[in-house]
Amino acid sequence: MNQQLVTNTHPVTERVQEAMAVSLRGCDELIPREEWQRKLARAEATGVPLRIKLGLDPTAPDIHVGHTVVLNKMRQLQDLGHTVIFLIGDFTSMIGDPSGRNTTRPPLTREQIQANAETYRAQAYKILDPSRTELRYNSEWSDPLGARGMIELAARYTVARMMERNDFHDRFKAGNSISIHEFLYPLMQGYDSVALKSDLELGGTDQKFNLLMGRHLQQEYGQEPQCILTMPLLEGLDGVEKMSKSKNNYIGITEDANTMFAKVMSISDTLMWRWFTLLSFRSEAEIAALQNEVRQGRNPRDAKVMLAKEITARFHDAAAADGAEQDFVNRSKGGIPDDIPEVALSGAPLGIALLLKQAGLAPSTSEANRLVDGGGVRIDAATISDKGLKLAAGTYVVQVGKRKFARVTLA
Repeated sequence: MNQQLVTNTHPVTERVQEAMAVSLRGCDELIPREEWQRKLARAEATGVPLRIKLGLDPTAPDIHVGHTVVLNKMRQLQDLGHTVIFLIGDFTSMIGDPSGRNTTRPPLTREQIQANAETYRAQAYKILDPSRTELRYNSEWSDPLGARGMIELAARYTVARMMERNDFHDRFKAGNSISIHEFLYPLMQGYDSVALKSDLELGGTDQKFNLLMGRHLQQEYGQEPQCILTMPLLEGLDGVEKMSKSKNNYIGITEDANTMFAKVMSISDTLMWRWFTLLSFRSEAEIAALQNEVRQGRNPRDAKVMLAKEITARFHDAAAADGAEQDFVNRSKGGIPDDIPEVALSGAPLGIALLLKQAGLAPSTSEANRLVDGGGVRIDAATISDKGLKLAAGTYVVQVGKRKFARVTLA
């Protein structure tokens, strides 16, 4: 047996080291790393599972695969035996998260939030094990807090510290309005960690300020502070912008299998490897070996098919993934001639309208936009509907109408 390292009074066993490796895979930051290792070592020694929290505000009715980056991490930690808490922010949704915003977020009605929350719960259980998931709503403790409790909570943080937040600092400097209620959002998210006594909170990189607030408030309330683990924001189908429904560069986890498979196949060869890291459950060693095979001449399409089948099977099943692959092959073979023009373009990321014009598939960008609006443009057999789509470097089979094709290599 390997010699055990000792942190405080609890040994850092091989299992603890494995748990650290699982925690760190694909993550952006783990703060503070040493504290998380101590917590894991204590849990291993005492048999008491850690409490791991993820909060999502139900601001839209559907979860897309970008959301699943953190949900996948939750499932991995759940499989290690820890308690995962899926927190639906039905109270904080009424405030609106200012993270990454340069304007005030419009509030949602309670009815909208409740309807969205129901779909979030059902969709999250496609990834998390329902029997081992603690489902909570932050209205449980936020509503009873009342005006007196809110004032006492607000007294535990300063305006100067709040204005250090980039979103607020930049908006204030630019002369854009900041509503007082927006200051309440990070406070209330932080108070969630106090109410749940969390040991670790997960979130996207844009949530770092809010997650650190939870750590601060736990100390204010005399609790052991949580560690925080941030995951990168997944680029959408365009390979440029963060995956978002508003940008129409997303894959919804409730989409049909054929659409899901085709959308994964539409991403660039470059973006594919980042998706492997953040979305695949394959080991890092498997991914590295596959990447090496592609470098040595294996068709990257083979790897992309593996990724598309894995993601499709996760939200449907293996049979549906096999069927989606066959549907994709049939549509590709049936619609694409054997000999199509090869076009090399530069300037990635390149807007779809400009790409169509430069590839000779449309006479102008305005006509290209009209073709997109009419559903007449396909990339790697997937119909494109977003005129704002930007394509990253890679090779794409672009089809306009029934007869115009080009294999475009964009650099």
